[in-house]
Amino acid sequence: MIAPFDESQRRGYQLELLLVFSITLGLSGLRSLVRLLDSLLDPVPLNQQSVAINVPQARFDLLDLLAQLLGVLQLAAWGGLGLYLLWRGGIAVRAIGLDRARIGPDALGSVGLAALIGIPGVVFYLVAWNLGLNLAVQPSTLDESWWRSVALVLSAVGNAWAEEVLVVGYFITRLRQLGWRENTSLVAAAVLRGSYHLYQGFGGFIGNVVMGLVFGRVWQRTNRLWPLIGAHALLDVVAFVGYALLRGHVSWLP
Repeated sequence: MIAPFDESQRRGYQLELLLVFSITLGLSGLRSLVRLLDSLLDPVPLNQQSVAINVPQARFDLLDLLAQLLGVLQLAAWGGLGLYLLWRGGIAVRAIGLDRARIGPDALGSVGLAALIGIPGVVFYLVAWNLGLNLAVQPSTLDESWWRSVALVLSAVGNAWAEEVLVVGYFITRLRQLGWRENTSLVAAAVLRGSYHLYQGFGGFIGNVVMGLVFGRVWQRTNRLWPLIGAHALLDVVAFVGYALLRGHVSWLP
């Protein structure tokens, strides 16, 4: 049982939350809002605009690879920061479900969650895009290279690690310690998750809020974070690598 903060601790940990998300996913949410507003001010409809997630970052092949790996390192550090702050506050990683006690069930849970979110998620995205509520999302525009698939898999794992550790394990734990109700914490975490996907459009925001509600509730009931990280990684691997392989070969992909 994680003990709540006493009154003398609350202000310091509220400041901690503000600082952590000011340099990580909260800042990403504000940037995404600016990008969405910019897209809405464009006279071209949203579904005739496009946005890419994994893009080339250097003109030379090996420098691009290095830049991609540095992005993965940043994501790993963001998740590590959340874990470190919890540990400094006396909360072990097993308390948020990052131990190795249930490797088999955690792996099965990852696959089940990925199927639960992934299949309806693709349908919802295509409907939102066709209704003009979403930009055309291109998971990868990286040039074909020997390292492309490896970089995309690492990016998927990095995103899963950073988001699930920070938005679920760290954020909801801190809100619990600050005395927030479970449902209120769940909604706050889901809206945070949706906010940094606003650059994709309204469909991206809504879809990720729903994903946040499902993932957050699963964690609140099971206290296992690995299934969330695994499911998120699987979803992103399929999206990133699958899109890179299918781009230009199927007509229904935007």
